[in-house]
Parts: sequence; structure tokens; C-alpha cells
Amino acid sequence: MRPSRPPERRAADGAAETIDGVLLIDKPAGITSHDVVAAVRRALGRGVRVGHAGTLDPFATGLLLVLVGRATKSQQQLMALPKRYEVVARLGALSSTGDTEGEITETGRIPADPPALAVGEVRQRPPMYSAVKIGGERAYRRARRGERVEMPERIVTVHRFEQLWRTAGDDAQPPRAAFAIECGSGTYVRSLIADLGDAYCLELRRTAIGPFEVADAVPPPPRGASWSDPPLIGLASALARARGEEPGAGGASAAPAGQPPARSARQ
Repeated sequence: MRPSRPPERRAADGAAETIDGVLLIDKPAGITSHDVVAAVRRALGRGVRVGHAGTLDPFATGLLLVLVGRATKSQQQLMALPKRYEVVARLGALSSTGDTEGEITETGRIPADPPALAVGEVRQRPPMYSAVKIGGERAYRRARRGERVEMPERIVTVHRFEQLWRTAGDDAQPPRAAFAIECGSGTYVRSLIADLGDAYCLELRRTAIGPFEVADAVPPPPRGASWSDPPLIGLASALARARGEEPGAGGASAAPAGQPPARSARQ
């Protein structure tokens, strides 16, 4: 059997052109990370291997590293990069999933202000509705069947956990707070917010993965689109940036997710 070769396309001069690299995609809410990978695969054409380096929940938005060609073999290296998030949390209520998609229970109990925010090495339990495998099966599948699952604790690293603003709430809006989080790989942001007390994620946006910024990302290709010249970061360059050996493209940071008007921000 012949060894498999990286996928090839034809350049304008007819020469064979290998597609290997990383795409910075700004995932919108309402679709899965797998949906993004499938859209990129369709846009690049048959025979191109495509994967990603770190799942975002369907309700979440922001940066997804989509790996093309031989870049898929560097998945673990890129998944290990630290992440940055901006979160808007609903206060005074609980969610069975830690986000807007779960069963919501109003409690009226508001976490302290300022809250105690865990930084450093943190023990946490992943949400029951997560992709962690329990007994060889994804936890979320067992949870959807109504099974009670004991999620194993893990130790994760949180580099920064800062409250950006808070609103007391009124007849039009429930009490909310925004947070900036920088953390190591494997951290569940939904669990960090749930551990504040009676709170869950309203909005979750990943703004950076290592040196890669969402400010430099592009939307997923629309259905039916063909990417003849995808905005790839070459594999060698992407890995050099991940190792800190090459400067990134820069770009302004995104504004804090869901920031209220100035009047509310001062409350």
C-alpha cells in the first residue's frame, strides 16, 4: 500500500499545492465546533483533512483554531495553549447545564460583590453536560437520559479571573456580571461561574488561544462557498507562534462581551 500524502490542490500555474495550516475562525452562537469543521471541509473540497484544536459549546462564540492537512497532527500541541475568555453571567439563578440551554431555577441569592475568584491551581468538577467520558461514554449523553453522574474532580490552572462590571438588575434586566478569564487547557468556564454561587453563563466568548487572537479571525464559510484561497496561517509559522518564536499578527482586543451602557456599568 502506498503511504498517504498530504492533500493537494492546483495553483494557478497548474503546480501541485499542499494545503497545510491553521485557520482562525470566529464561531457564531448556535452551531457546534463540528459544524464549523464540516463547513470548512466542504469549502476546501474533497480529500482535505480538517479538524480543530479545542471545542466551543454551541451557545459560545469566539476563536476556534481549525486545522487543515498536516496541521491536524499538531492538534495536541495547539490544544495545550492557554485560553482567554470574556463571560457575562446571570446572577441569582441556577442552570442545570451552567448556561442558557439548561433548566433555569430562580433563587434570588446573589453572589458577594466583590466575589471570591479562584486563581492559581483550582480543583473543579466538569459540568454533567460536558464531553468528558464516564465509563467510556460522554457525560452529556448520560445526563440527557436523566442519569446522575459523579463527575471526577480535576486540577486546572487559572491565571486571571477578574470581575469587569456588575449590574444590580431591574424590571427589564436580571442582575448580571462580566468576567475576564485566562486559564490553562482543560478548564471549564461554566464550572468557574457556577462555583461563584447562584450564577450561570449567559454569554461566553473565547477571545484568544495562546498568541492567536479572535480579532484576526474570519467567519466560517457560508454553505455552498468554495475557498480557493483560504486565509491559512502556514503550519510552520503557526507552530513557531505557538512556541513564542514568531510574533503574532496583533490586532485590537475585542470589547468585553455584552457590556452594558456606561450608566449600568457604574451600578
